[in-house]
Amino acid sequence: MKLMRIQEMEEYILKHGATSLDELCEVFNVSKNTVRRDINKLAEKGVIKKVYGGVTSAEKSVLVPFENRTIQHQDEKIKIARYASRFIEDHDLVFIDSGTTTKSMLETLDPDKNVTVLTNSLDIINAASSMKNIDLIIIGNNYKRKTRSFVGIDDPSTLNKYNINKAFMSATGTTITHGLTNSDLLEYEVKKKISEKANEVYLLADHSKFGKSTLLTYAPFDRLHSIVTSQQLDEEYTKYCQEHQIDIHLA
Repeated sequence: MKLMRIQEMEEYILKHGATSLDELCEVFNVSKNTVRRDINKLAEKGVIKKVYGGVTSAEKSVLVPFENRTIQHQDEKIKIARYASRFIEDHDLVFIDSGTTTKSMLETLDPDKNVTVLTNSLDIINAASSMKNIDLIIIGNNYKRKTRSFVGIDDPSTLNKYNINKAFMSATGTTITHGLTNSDLLEYEVKKKISEKANEVYLLADHSKFGKSTLLTYAPFDRLHSIVTSQQLDEEYTKYCQEHQIDIHLA
């Protein structure tokens, strides 16, 4: 599948830092013309840079392991997650996304609130399992260690049966033009379906995520109800949010 190949090619380039066109042809068993078309797609997204005879990863798009991403901007992410928990109300059915920014959301949730939590995040599952007033629904067929998340749904339409009040989403990068983006095809399928289904979509993202985009857009920027972030956004984002009634909350 072309989209899967491009995603795998992106991960390969970001993992190795640099590679030749010939190496990509050999690894992915495709022609040089096919490789050129694929890397053109990645170059348009700003994921890689083309150099003579090959490609290099763009510095801003280096694929960082989950453990290291947890450390990056850690204090900001914890504050964002804890701030966002105030939007969960009694008897809500909420989706909490996987990711290093959303993982702390349940730490400060009022334990007396009766809430149904739908999630594919191992960290959220572990936290919710010890909270007696939370009904926990787990989605995803396969565990992905790199992101500590469950991915893949045999029939994405099964998510239609859930009346999701609020979805608390993470993103690898976000721009007004490309919306909310990530790089994993299986995670993308879950994120896209949830973002379409939820009544309100909240983006939890520290300041480093804005102005960047990756391979897959799972929701347009104007789908957002609110943004919870760590620093004042650039004027471009502030103006757009005002025009589209998107609330901005600084944790």
